[in-house]
Amino acid sequence: MKLQQNSLLALYSLVEFASDPTRHIAAAEIAQKYDVSPHHLAKVLAELARAGIVQSVRGVGGGYRFAANARRLTLLDVISRFEDVGSGSTDRNGRTPADRAISRVLGEIDEMAKATLKSVTLATLLRLMQQKAHSANGTLAPEEVFPGMR
Repeated sequence: MKLQQNSLLALYSLVEFASDPTRHIAAAEIAQKYDVSPHHLAKVLAELARAGIVQSVRGVGGGYRFAANARRLTLLDVISRFEDVGSGSTDRNGRTPADRAISRVLGEIDEMAKATLKSVTLATLLRLMQQKAHSANGTLAPEEVFPGMR
């Protein structure tokens, strides 16, 4: 699954905000850290503020801060603000048995992806970032991401 830039920017920002919910962080600081356009990031942060996920504080010492509950906010909650999750299908509208079979499989994959995104909270993502146990190639093993998975 590949996420759109807005979804990634939202997740990067929320990780920064939720890691220290009392701190106000300037959008420019996040833009610089992740090497993204401050203007583009501002649009994403405005959407998160409209949703009540972050609060915007103007003036000296202002910025954004986390306003949601990291244990309840799921990746699906965030990503679905910026893109249609799980809408994969073929463009052929089931004209042939192959079209219908492929659409069915893709639909099932979409449902699994949605269920997974709905089960992972921002708190889980923060814990994953803090873990020191990594697989040999430096990425998290699937069982580290989803402990019930074997």
